[in-house]
Amino acid sequence: MSTIIYPTTNLKATESLTLERGDGAYVYDNNGKQYLEALAGLWCTSLGYNNRELIDTAAEQMGQLSYSHMFGGKTHQVGIDLSDKLASMVPVENARVFFGNSGSDANDSHVKMLRYYFNAIGKPEKFKIIARERAYHGVTVASASLTGLVPNHTHFDLPFEALGILRTDAPHYYRGALPGESETEFVERITNNLEQLILQEGPETIAAFIAEPITGASGVIVPPAGYYEKVQAILNKYDILFWADEVITGFGRTGNDFGCTTMNIQQPDMMTLAKQLSSAYMPISASVIKGDMYEAMIEPSAQVGVFGHGYTYSGHPVAAAVSLKTLEIYQRDNIFGHAAEMGEYMQKRLAEFRNHPLVGEIRGKGLIAAIELVANKATGESFEGGRIGGFAMQACQNHGMITRAVAGNSLAFCPPLIITEAQIDEMIDKLTLALEDTLDFVTRENLLKA
Repeated sequence: MSTIIYPTTNLKATESLTLERGDGAYVYDNNGKQYLEALAGLWCTSLGYNNRELIDTAAEQMGQLSYSHMFGGKTHQVGIDLSDKLASMVPVENARVFFGNSGSDANDSHVKMLRYYFNAIGKPEKFKIIARERAYHGVTVASASLTGLVPNHTHFDLPFEALGILRTDAPHYYRGALPGESETEFVERITNNLEQLILQEGPETIAAFIAEPITGASGVIVPPAGYYEKVQAILNKYDILFWADEVITGFGRTGNDFGCTTMNIQQPDMMTLAKQLSSAYMPISASVIKGDMYEAMIEPSAQVGVFGHGYTYSGHPVAAAVSLKTLEIYQRDNIFGHAAEMGEYMQKRLAEFRNHPLVGEIRGKGLIAAIELVANKATGESFEGGRIGGFAMQACQNHGMITRAVAGNSLAFCPPLIITEAQIDEMIDKLTLALEDTLDFVTRENLLKA
């Protein structure tokens, strides 16, 4: 037992797997066992492990300028180049980019910039943020408050009310639909609930609505057709900003450049980027806002003498250089196109499990998916707690594949974007064995419901 306090871990069940190296789509433990990395680390190692171009880029930048901050007007060319590159890629009007270190702090920065902006334009009462049930937006005090998952709230006494966090429905038809309700009716109902929440709170008090285009940690929820069109129409009606959290879905994960493209989200006002921005080779994030928000913040900062927000490692030159190289590889090697092709194949192969007695729902887009395990296939009744998801995740690991149990008893899949058809076939073979083990277990324990 080491002295580490482990993140997002049962503190009675630490150090269950020690990894020593990685190569391509595989990682290896301290006993030399090989695992197919079916979650790309934590939804992030898009170009896989041991990419020599990224490693060499980091080494070269360290030799040239290993560190420089961006406080007080100081800058460096690699940071400027990365910001300009991102601004040219994102669907945000006249985009401006603030750099951080993680998706959590990027969302935290957005909370602060929202308040700064609305104070700057004389609307200090407009600070509330609508987030969704079962959303995941991070674990800092502010971003954990935006998150809609119980384990990220319990024992932390988060200041939801002080931060003005409001909650609306998760767009999960399988779990949220009323008996006999069609997908169209479901969308109509939950978007009407959103509008009623806005009217109840007062549109003049609400700054933004935050959403992952497709969720990650909450179980890879893909909203039904028409959902985002209705949401954006409502937000536009009441002058509320749309904030797209693309920490997981950005940079090819869904088969397009951004999840907004895949889900037909038109020109978000704000975007959060991290993870695949550097293929996770260096910690970096980006909080992107539209140009008129930034313009409104300039004069107030001059009056104070400083825009009083920033991190020691904002725009770290090594992280910026690695990110620039990552974006170059994406475009040069048509990684997004490859991800779209492999994503279609992965979704097709996963669909083969639709008749498995444990499988309630299979959902996903591109190279992100989840399989929800249920106690009663006919009714969709869940297993209690997350025990079965945890068992299935361990069974995958026993068979040489790393995945993750999310949202209780769903298995998530999010392999590196460089994955091949043969490796997807390997993933399916290992999943087949793991589900056989899991079915044997729940049958022995009499956990299936008739």
